[in-house]
Amino acid sequence: MSDILSKPIAVLGAGSFGTALAILLARNGNNTVLWGRDSKQVDSINLASENQKYLPGVKLPENLKVTSNFSEAVTGIDDILISTPSYAFSKTLDALKALGNHNLRIVWACKGLEPDTSEFLENRVIEVLGADRPKAVLSGPTFAKELAIGSPTAITLGADDGLFASDLSGRLVNDTFRIYLSSDLKGVQFGGAFKNIVAIGAGIADGLGFGANARTALITRGLAEMMRMGEKLGGRKETFTGMAGLGDLILTCTDNQSRNRRFGLAIGKGASIDKAVAEIGQVVEGVRNTKEVRHLAEVHSVDMPVCQAIYGILYLKQDPKVAAKQLLTRTLKVEGD
Repeated sequence: MSDILSKPIAVLGAGSFGTALAILLARNGNNTVLWGRDSKQVDSINLASENQKYLPGVKLPENLKVTSNFSEAVTGIDDILISTPSYAFSKTLDALKALGNHNLRIVWACKGLEPDTSEFLENRVIEVLGADRPKAVLSGPTFAKELAIGSPTAITLGADDGLFASDLSGRLVNDTFRIYLSSDLKGVQFGGAFKNIVAIGAGIADGLGFGANARTALITRGLAEMMRMGEKLGGRKETFTGMAGLGDLILTCTDNQSRNRRFGLAIGKGASIDKAVAEIGQVVEGVRNTKEVRHLAEVHSVDMPVCQAIYGILYLKQDPKVAAKQLLTRTLKVEGD
């Protein structure tokens, strides 16, 4: 066993992705603690030895401990992987700071921005825990169920600390899980947030019956918007054409395991937003992401017609067919603009 595997790691957030990452870590020999906010859900997980709500049929490794006691989950542990919804990220950091561990290293798998400010989540780590805190973010084309059952998966790990990146790779990599390293935290974060918006749009288009041509055009122009805004925010082009950008975009726009795509499908078929969210039964990050990214587009004066169209549908109650028509009848442009 390597030195890093002898040290425990905590995963905060017992949803589908957090549970899948905890299972991966435990299977790889890490002494892993998974924390969930809902004590009843945690009791159910421990009773069944599986997360029946989010990952039914996937048994938990014996070395994976699950608890709803936050202090118990993180006390004495330096490496923390946060997989809560993005809106709960700041509160999680505040709770960690209150416990006074000055050796924390933070990695997160939340795909979103800070709700009130549209800032990158790394900014909150700096504000709460200090600028010298080792930080990393996991993002890329990964569905939780496939990860949990050991299907071949590749993901991007963006990190600002070489030792932390190496240690995380040692914890996570195995024969079916591959990591691509990056120092572009901003690009990795923005790609993970923006792809949710386009996935909602792809779902709406398919729900309206527009077909493969429209879906492909939407994905392609969505990538252009991702790069236009992402580079403005400090991300790098190669990040958006890699796993954390194009890879995640293709995955979430084309497969119904994506909750954002399924949400869009329901909207396109005439469901209300509330009904569509209820049908999914989990947080649909793209709804918040749309509002956050539109705010950034206004602040930075960046043209983002796909994002604007989705915002119109979700927040201005615009008819999806009308929004689609407006997208298709925009002034003709040279590709690349």
